[in-house]
Amino acid sequence: MGNPRDVVIVEGVRTPFAKAGTKLAEVHASELGKVALTELIAKTDLDVNQVDEVIIGNTGTPSDAVNISRVVALNSGVPQNVSAFTVHRNCASALESIASGYERIKSGTADVILAGGTESMSQMPLVFNKGFTDFMMNLQKARTTGAKLSLLSEFKLKFLKPRITLMEGLTDPFVGINMGQTAENIAKDFAISRVRQDEFALRSHQRATAAHEKLAQEMTPVFLPPKYKKVVEEDVGPRAEQTIEALQKLRPFFDKKYGTITAGNSCPITDGAAMMLLMSREKAESLGYEPIASIKSYAFAGCEPSRMGLGPVHSTPVALKRAGLELKDMGLVELNEAFAAQVIGCQEAFASDKYAQEKLGLSKAVGEVSDDILNVNGGAIALGHPVGTTGTRLVLTLMKEMQRRSDVQFGLATLCIGGGQGGSMIIEKEA
Repeated sequence: MGNPRDVVIVEGVRTPFAKAGTKLAEVHASELGKVALTELIAKTDLDVNQVDEVIIGNTGTPSDAVNISRVVALNSGVPQNVSAFTVHRNCASALESIASGYERIKSGTADVILAGGTESMSQMPLVFNKGFTDFMMNLQKARTTGAKLSLLSEFKLKFLKPRITLMEGLTDPFVGINMGQTAENIAKDFAISRVRQDEFALRSHQRATAAHEKLAQEMTPVFLPPKYKKVVEEDVGPRAEQTIEALQKLRPFFDKKYGTITAGNSCPITDGAAMMLLMSREKAESLGYEPIASIKSYAFAGCEPSRMGLGPVHSTPVALKRAGLELKDMGLVELNEAFAAQVIGCQEAFASDKYAQEKLGLSKAVGEVSDDILNVNGGAIALGHPVGTTGTRLVLTLMKEMQRRSDVQFGLATLCIGGGQGGSMIIEKEA
């Protein structure tokens, strides 16, 4: 018998994931969110009048849906009197949405929360540089034809060079390097070979393709605009035909001379959405729901921005302490695969007394994360990483797999966060 204010996860749903620029490229982030949320509401037969708040993560804020959570909520049939807000914590935005819902339920200010994330990395825009925007602003201010012609003579072709917002967003403004370069740092720090990274990437594809039917249970299809006749029903990324030979032929992408990080051992930029129904235990019981899992704890923690991929090693000990558990208690771990080197680096750091003492202020290593319990259905290298969505996807995949296994009680979902942070959430399987 749990506490009435325990936060339970009733159900979760996601769309298929597709590499940016491919099958979901024409689907707006708000539409992806709507697809996942409407299916979640239908799957749980939820009375939307019971909803207290909608919280959705998103990083590439669309200019035509600035508070995208509100847009998704209204388009999904949530009543107008139910408030909604959008959260942004880079890669952990959709974990932050769950954490925010957890806090509201735990405090007693809410009983029913719809939380998740949505992202269309295909539609992150190119924007004009400041030279062009200043030019256009001055042109609009000019009152006479002569003044306008005079300004036109000042136009320069360099004004047309766009800013690529996706690339800017994937570059750390504090240390001035992109996410791939931070992974190169980790590969060097822990002497992680190219072969080891490629073998990890291959395993991600092998596990994802082997888990095809399991992963399908998480998904709802997306019908494609404008005619809504074509449909995407499964993840696009996993490759059954992937080989170590093909991976080893790829050239380093971020450090072309000395690097080991390639497109093959990194996650692809991706489109997709995922949503969850959170409730207080007492509310779920009163409505007749049988939750899949409960949230034991969560934590966020900072780390070096130049080694942001090690964030999970910093946030996980905090979450474990709050839950009164140890890493060895985790029967399954979902650790986002931003880069193979980053995940392997986390495994090394988790098991290192030296790292624990020098970086975490602990007396001994956090513990071991074995390959046997890590990302057992593949990870983002195969599935993809829609930045504003992945946090919810990790928890969803984790709880569904825990549900299948009689010998697993606790699970950990964790991920690194651009800017030098980590996010971790510990869940417990419900009987």
